[in-house]
Amino acid sequence: MLNLSPELNHPQRMALASEIHSRPFMLVETPTRISHLAIHFASGEGSHDELLASLCRRFGVAPPMEGSQYFSHDFGHFRVKWERHTEFSTFTFVEAGDNDCDFALTAIRHVPVDWLAGLEASVVVASHILAIRGEPLDITDPMLKQFFPSPPLVGSRVLSDGEIWTDFQVGPDGFSKYLIRDIGLRESQMGRLVQRICEIETYLMMALMALPVARESVARLGQVEEDLTGIGLRMVQLERESNAEKLLHDISQLDAQVRAMSFQNGYRFSAAQAYHRIVETRIGELRERRIEGVPTIGEFMERRLGPAMDTCVSVAARQEALASKISRSNDMLRTRVNLAQERQTQSVLENLHRSAKLQLKMQQAVEGLSVVAISYYGLSLAGYALKALKGWGIEVHVDQTIGIMLPLICAATWYGTRRMHHKLQGRTE
Repeated sequence: MLNLSPELNHPQRMALASEIHSRPFMLVETPTRISHLAIHFASGEGSHDELLASLCRRFGVAPPMEGSQYFSHDFGHFRVKWERHTEFSTFTFVEAGDNDCDFALTAIRHVPVDWLAGLEASVVVASHILAIRGEPLDITDPMLKQFFPSPPLVGSRVLSDGEIWTDFQVGPDGFSKYLIRDIGLRESQMGRLVQRICEIETYLMMALMALPVARESVARLGQVEEDLTGIGLRMVQLERESNAEKLLHDISQLDAQVRAMSFQNGYRFSAAQAYHRIVETRIGELRERRIEGVPTIGEFMERRLGPAMDTCVSVAARQEALASKISRSNDMLRTRVNLAQERQTQSVLENLHRSAKLQLKMQQAVEGLSVVAISYYGLSLAGYALKALKGWGIEVHVDQTIGIMLPLICAATWYGTRRMHHKLQGRTE
């Protein structure tokens, strides 16, 4: 037989293979009592491991390794199943009962009171599940009236031969209640059914955590939309681009506000959709069949949870649409300002061009005057030189000679000035 060497395995293979079996179903045999808690951990508040370790120490049980995802142990009078999730941890307490048991005694009564008190402001789900054997119940059965006195009553037949009854209400003791009737469930089906019920309520509450955020966002988005409408009217009435700075500041503040809302709410809305999909999947796995006169769990969730999730979806879409509108308005305003700045720049360049042309004309005029002045001084010096020669006895016709030299000196001066100008221009370039 060929054995695969461990060195051939991918580094993550064994961890990934273990993940498939990390949360097995509990083996639950009727009759039994179950209490279920889901503890929410906000960022930076508490620790999944510390809470479980504290409970284990109370009963002298060794806690699991830090970072574990799953733990199950028999504590004597009851069993505990613990699971770690991204935002919450769940504790499921299971105690064997008798077929005549009711909700007066619960599995969680064995848990220390001070440990429960330490869960302050973190319990999102607390429920009792009573699983007993028996025949199918009618909606007029006194047991249902006793356990669920207030409407709405929700019930259905599930899996092969089981019934679930509940009202999804939190009672005066802080717990919701579920009654499971084992009419003829096969082996391990009760454990799967109990876990599905716990998961449905847990993920239901985690999904609904986005609803208060959505309701709060509605008012804030309404104010932002009103402010954006006012900015749009001011943009239409804007006469001078120099007044756009205030508009840019206001629209940038709106943009920052909406983006901050998106960062704060984005994860909550996305998580709500993921939890909602899990709820729908778990309800589908129940394979519900209608009991005449009462809605099924799926129908109840469709009427109650569906609108809440639609609200979250619509708020998230409205938030993204508003961010897009603000971005487009910001771009339009900035484009208008940029065009105005380009026109101003073009006007400045035209003024510079006219100034350069004027300077060139003035330079040419100065150059002409310079040629005249230099030529004049050159002729003056030449006249003095000729008079000096005549004084020394050299016969020179001063006036005639100066007249002949005049065009030559002017031409030489003009040529020298132009050549010097070209040399200086070549150096600057």
